[in-house]
Amino acid sequence: QVQLVESGGGLVQAGGSLRLSCAASGGTFNAYNMGWFRQAPGKEREFVAGITWTGSTTDYTDSVKGRFTISRDNAKNTVTLQMNSLKLEDTAIYYCAADTRRGWFIKVGQTAYDYWGQGTQVTVSS
Repeated sequence: QVQLVESGGGLVQAGGSLRLSCAASGGTFNAYNMGWFRQAPGKEREFVAGITWTGSTTDYTDSVKGRFTISRDNAKNTVTLQMNSLKLEDTAIYYCAADTRRGWFIKVGQTAYDYWGQGTQVTVSS
């Protein structure tokens, strides 16, 4: 059983930055592709960013490209989402997720991910 715990959310003004972290335990972290998703009020959960198990490949949804950076530390079993130039529309609950079927392609669909964290709230104010 894999446990994922997110941290780092909070309230920030538009244009500011936040750094989200996800700590994994109970599995083989360095074999999993990892993803960050978010869900805004009244909207479906959407893919934000993903990274392969080696860390060699990343992918982002268009709305965050150039502003967000995903990275991982396999020695520490953590994945991080650095969010810069935050916008009001980035307000959402952010979830960390693990795709335990090791592969070279990052999946953007929720159903590809087997384990989820509890989420951390990010609120961007004007």
